Amino acid sequence: MTATPFSATTLGSPRIGPNRELKRAVEKYWAGNLDRAGLESVAAKLRRDTWETLAAAGLDSIPVNTFSYYDQVLDTAVLVGALPSRVTDIDDDLDRYFAAARGNDSTAPLEMTKWFDTNYHYIVPEIGPGTSFELNPAKVLGELEEARALGIPSRPVIVGPITFLALSKAVDGAGAPVDRLADLVVVYGELLKLLAEQGVEWVQIDEPVLVTDILENAAEFTTQTYDHLGGLANRPSIFVATYFGALNGVLPVLARTPVEAIGVDLVAGGGSAVAGEFANKTLVAGVVDGRNIWRTDLAAALGTLETLLGSAAAVAVSTSCSTLHVPYALDAEDGMDPELRSWLAFGLEKVTEVVTLARGLKDGREAISAEVAASNAAIASRRADPRLNNGHVRSRISSINASGSERGPADERRVAQNDRLRLPVLPTTTIGSYPQTSAIRVARADLRTGKIDQAEYERRMRSEIADVIRLQEDLGIDVLVHGEPERNDMVQYFAEQLDGFFATQNGWVQSYGSRCVRPPILYGDVARPNPMTVQWITYARSLTEKPVKGMLTGPVTILAWSFVRDDQPLADTAAQVALAIRDESVDLEAAGIAIIQVDEAALRELLPLRAKEKEAYLRWAVNAFRFATSGVSDATQIHTHLCYSEFGDVIGAIADLDADVTSIEAARSHMEVLDDLNAAGFTNSVGPGVYDIHSPRVPGADEMAASLRDALKSVPAERLWVNPDCGLKTRTTEQVTASLEHLVAAAAKVRAGLS
Repeated sequence: MTATPFSATTLGSPRIGPNRELKRAVEKYWAGNLDRAGLESVAAKLRRDTWETLAAAGLDSIPVNTFSYYDQVLDTAVLVGALPSRVTDIDDDLDRYFAAARGNDSTAPLEMTKWFDTNYHYIVPEIGPGTSFELNPAKVLGELEEARALGIPSRPVIVGPITFLALSKAVDGAGAPVDRLADLVVVYGELLKLLAEQGVEWVQIDEPVLVTDILENAAEFTTQTYDHLGGLANRPSIFVATYFGALNGVLPVLARTPVEAIGVDLVAGGGSAVAGEFANKTLVAGVVDGRNIWRTDLAAALGTLETLLGSAAAVAVSTSCSTLHVPYALDAEDGMDPELRSWLAFGLEKVTEVVTLARGLKDGREAISAEVAASNAAIASRRADPRLNNGHVRSRISSINASGSERGPADERRVAQNDRLRLPVLPTTTIGSYPQTSAIRVARADLRTGKIDQAEYERRMRSEIADVIRLQEDLGIDVLVHGEPERNDMVQYFAEQLDGFFATQNGWVQSYGSRCVRPPILYGDVARPNPMTVQWITYARSLTEKPVKGMLTGPVTILAWSFVRDDQPLADTAAQVALAIRDESVDLEAAGIAIIQVDEAALRELLPLRAKEKEAYLRWAVNAFRFATSGVSDATQIHTHLCYSEFGDVIGAIADLDADVTSIEAARSHMEVLDDLNAAGFTNSVGPGVYDIHSPRVPGADEMAASLRDALKSVPAERLWVNPDCGLKTRTTEQVTASLEHLVAAAAKVRAGLS
């Protein structure tokens, strides 16, 4: 059990490939254009390149088993034999895995929701009465063997049993999944024994749930789990990694167990108190931010590390969490402002910072004096940059807040909007985006490479908009959208037009599965120089007599899906973004747009992990949305959309947003959210998704009608809208057309049955 100490590591790494190689390979496999051998070859090369890069950078312990074809929590469900029975009959293990993740023609996928307060989505395991845990270690052992063949100092990484069960869902009348902890810990013990037999010195067990309030008995579960695993006679040394916050009262409990190392997030945890807790253990100090892209203050981080030396048997330097959440490396960015570049550190640069700090801790400050000087210069440059303080923007926010701008009461707004719109009962609509066709992607690439000019690009986008309007009219949808062909992403599109943002060219990160995004960098005060959407929405409106929604992204979601400045409170930054969205909504209304949707898909995502901090967050998040939407008249209908979430913790805030219509993801969870909304006093209109757009499966009209009838048990018809779960960007035109035909038919069928 005594392992060689390590001094510099990271808790995990990106896996999509610096050029999204895995995304492309997986999607080709799904489409039948790449066989399994070809997919596995791409995956093996990505793993090898990652490990060799980390080793060359100077890490002396490198995480393995952090690669995934889709999601690490789903991988853990496979590892412990916890896949649902509806997929276990699929013979091919990879097809079985993808069926659980995204479904197929005959199989519904597992639910998906956000990984703590990040923009990464995990697959929610299902634990039923018949779930029988059984070890399936092929993936862990296979990747370990690959890494060792390359001479990599390997440390297998596994999602911990407490976290796995806490994030799982009970099904078929089963009790709380965490009640099965004792059974699952036995399987983890079997895995540790196997790893010991393979000569593994260290194993990393991730328990981020311990920094949250999700479990009332977290301390008790910690003792139960790690006294058992730590007490095994034949096992590797155990490193329990925690991240995204402070352990608080669980820290001394975990420190009393026999595990050899504990990882603490000293970025999000705010310098968690650790004195006296690590006398006989290794403290893995997460002093380099694994979630944001700002350069580390090396002098301050080294000072923190030096104060910890007397608190532990050994101190190792690490990122605060996996660098899964940041882009690969700055080298891929061309054309970035040199000043801005000097403030940043992407994944590879963060690894270099870890190695630098480990060297400084071992050899003294003088050994890294040049690196500290460069860090200090970058920090001073950023602090003095005038782009970080726009007096006009700050003055306008203060003035609008002082005026107490509010919309009228919801019932009065409903009357004005009904008179203006005259929609049928159970109106049908979609959430915003339509498929990003090959023609759209080609046009975007041609504009980027100079093959076409801006005028030709706009002509092609207008053609796409005309096609989408025609399709919706042919289908009989009541409230139309323009399809968003001109938008590469619902956040990046706005970031490219707002002062204070920088949009990267290659800063890709994984959102879920093969879905990758490029979070823009919000580095300064935000201002809107010009209208951003008006020309596209008004063009779409000119093509039809039906209402066309204006489509905007809300301030909280823009923050959640960006890398945000860390030099002022998030609430202040949210107010600046809200001002830009407010100005855009006013311009849309002036152009004759009667419905404006302001999406807050990420409302829950930024929710703090500790209960005591949630009220303050929800207060400023709601205020930002209402600030953004209160510039228009009562006769203009405000919609919002929320998705990817377990909504329980934010149900009250959803009601407080006071949007006229809220569309919400509900298909995978079978309309459960509606009763929660009613309990929170929600009385505005709602559009619970009647089909899941994250799966290629096309549900039938009868299935959607059944979902609508379920919704009508909780919401009266005059307040119920009919729509998909989310935008349609990731689906094919054929899937969308068939699904929307069924959606319209389902609405008509249910309408006809109303008295």
